[in-house]
Amino acid sequence: MTELKLGQYDVEEFDDVNHPVHYNYTGVECIDAIQAATGVDGFETYLQGNIMKYLWRYRYKNGKQDLLKAQWYLNKLIGVVDGDD
Repeated sequence: MTELKLGQYDVEEFDDVNHPVHYNYTGVECIDAIQAATGVDGFETYLQGNIMKYLWRYRYKNGKQDLLKAQWYLNKLIGVVDGDD
């Protein structure tokens, strides 16, 4: 059996919250491309919008998974603000 790799992630590392396979078809994480295209201020605003989106809908769509996605975006935002990301 061969191991499939997409970008820097093995297939086993993909999950619906941290590394969805549909956001890395070409070996580039979509979030990294968005960060490069929007710059610091635009990227922080993008992250804030996604946090709000997932908090807004969690009761009506994906429950805990949406809360985990909001948490992921919040952690990403904290990393950007701290200069770690």
